[in-house]
Amino acid sequence: MGRPTSSTWRRGATIAVTVMCVAYAPVAMTELWPYASPGAPAFGEWLMSRLVSPRYVTDALATRIEPYRHSLVPMIVHSVLGGLLMLLGPAQLLTAAGRRIRLHRVLGVVFAVTVYASMAGAGLYLARTAPEDAFSGAVFWIVLATILVGTVMSVTFGILAAVGGFPDLHQRWMLLCYGFLLTAPLLRLEWGGLPLLLPGLSMAEINQVAIMHLGSVVAFGALIASRSLDRRRAVDGVSGSWAPLPVLVAAHLAGAAALAWIVYAYLEFGAVGHRLLAGYLLPYAVTYAVMAVSARRAARQGRSWAREEWRLHLTALCLAPVLSAGATPVFERTLGLDHHTALAAGLAVGCGVLATAATAVVSLRVMYARELRKRSTTAPAAPASRVSSPVS
Repeated sequence: MGRPTSSTWRRGATIAVTVMCVAYAPVAMTELWPYASPGAPAFGEWLMSRLVSPRYVTDALATRIEPYRHSLVPMIVHSVLGGLLMLLGPAQLLTAAGRRIRLHRVLGVVFAVTVYASMAGAGLYLARTAPEDAFSGAVFWIVLATILVGTVMSVTFGILAAVGGFPDLHQRWMLLCYGFLLTAPLLRLEWGGLPLLLPGLSMAEINQVAIMHLGSVVAFGALIASRSLDRRRAVDGVSGSWAPLPVLVAAHLAGAAALAWIVYAYLEFGAVGHRLLAGYLLPYAVTYAVMAVSARRAARQGRSWAREEWRLHLTALCLAPVLSAGATPVFERTLGLDHHTALAAGLAVGCGVLATAATAVVSLRVMYARELRKRSTTAPAAPASRVSSPVS
């Protein structure tokens, strides 16, 4: 049997994501029923209680009753529309792959409106809930707020890219948007799977581990999807690199220093700190390795555009710990968090924020290249020089 081809991997990934989204849709749509009517059936709770234990689910439910009660209607809107988005996402991928342009545009409008409405519901919940009252604490509130902003930004930039005639950038932003939306089903998978590796922990404690890497995982998945769909070896107008070797080296040095400080800080927090640090470092190391190897392979194969995009994202990944370390005192002072909680919040959002920034830099790179092409095609031809005849 031969090795799987890239198209086989893409097809398998598409099927896996589609199955996960379709399966999660009814879970999302019924998740708030028990809060509105105690004892009402909910597919997610039923499944989770059998995967782990009924006590595991009951304890988690009890901690969310009071915060959800203040914003039940917005949360129901958010969860029901979130379930709808789980179905619209694969439909958009399939219509784009099948070149069903008109249907893709119609569903795209529905998708964008649904994203804005769903995120409005989540925004009302966050505005009415103090960070410390959120499930598993203030770190999760900060993560949810960051994902909300990232989702709204990415769908907005995706719309602007489509209107501006940048289909490749539209694709990148919409994949990133859907990646942020996929944090919901992926988080549930971790709630059900991590107790096998970390037995005896509550769902709130499992949640604290999961959010250490959730944003970075979905942003990395969006990048992998974007790169697998973009087969261009080069982009007209793109030459050189916006992440040359000196910049890449400086980013590595700054990131290594920040990582050393983070590891040292977490070692002071005992078993809890070690657990959260592992939840951050292991996915970070895998992501770094894939980006570094992919950038080097693209360079060897002469695929200049792939090399440039991988390098820009690799630079951002190296700088993510720097952002996380810098955000820690900001969270301490602005939100009144203790050092441990502020550090966890910084780690939880750093990679996702920098991945979004890297996508913005890639977009600027492409738009700048098109502007250069426009200038070169519209520039007037230089007048021919006159040659004077010798004086007789």
